[in-house]
Amino acid sequence: MGEPITDGIPRQDGAEPYTSNSQGTPPPGYSFPTHKLAKSMQDSSKTPLVLVACGSYSPVTYLHLRMFGYFSPVSDYYQKEGLAPAVHRVRMCELATETSSTWLMVDSWEALQPSYQRTAVVLDHFDEELNGNMGGMILPDGETRKIEILLLAGGDLIESMGRKDVWASEDLHHILGQFGCMVIERTGTDVWEFLLSHDILYEHKDNIHVVKQVIYNDISSTKVRLFVKRKMSIKYLVPDAVMRYIFDNLLYSKKLTRKRDYVSYAFD
Repeated sequence: MGEPITDGIPRQDGAEPYTSNSQGTPPPGYSFPTHKLAKSMQDSSKTPLVLVACGSYSPVTYLHLRMFGYFSPVSDYYQKEGLAPAVHRVRMCELATETSSTWLMVDSWEALQPSYQRTAVVLDHFDEELNGNMGGMILPDGETRKIEILLLAGGDLIESMGRKDVWASEDLHHILGQFGCMVIERTGTDVWEFLLSHDILYEHKDNIHVVKQVIYNDISSTKVRLFVKRKMSIKYLVPDAVMRYIFDNLLYSKKLTRKRDYVSYAFD
């Protein structure tokens, strides 16, 4: 699926794993988007489900738009080269989804945090908003039901979960045990073969749902950034509104001077 939808980052020595009080803080003026989310369901035999797609989105592409659910762009402290400032990445996601989709939404909570937020904490944030503050989904009889939350990911993310220097075992148990994962399997890969070889993933295999990628699409944010830098056309790779935003704000046209420049916004 091109770039990983979500990336773990190498753990620093002494980094704390997931704990139940690892909550971030609401950014000033922040409100959780629910304007495209159904508040009730007519068929009580079904399970309400929300997919959360964490990722860089630098920039968002048509490949990302073939997903469904909430986009949660990472913060500026993700420490990844080519990462535009969060305010730009959030806005590009909003431009890509606000008129073209009746269900895709963008949550800026993670992007606007003053520090990097682990995936487990981000999923807890969605759980608090959907099942805590909103109260879950209303059923026909007036009762409410908890909304199931799944992390949406590509097969490369699942494979990264096998690296102890990237994912803490406590985080994996929480993500896969408390929530779950919807994996888009790329052509030529075998997610189930990897699950068999990984103890934690195999333990939570019932919470990992694999969907085959029917149409192969290798559009990636990396390629889009490179095309912009080389002054090549990116039309039909990203929505027109996103393309105009990139050019109007001179994004990706200059090389970042060092890895942390996305925090200071200092360019060559």
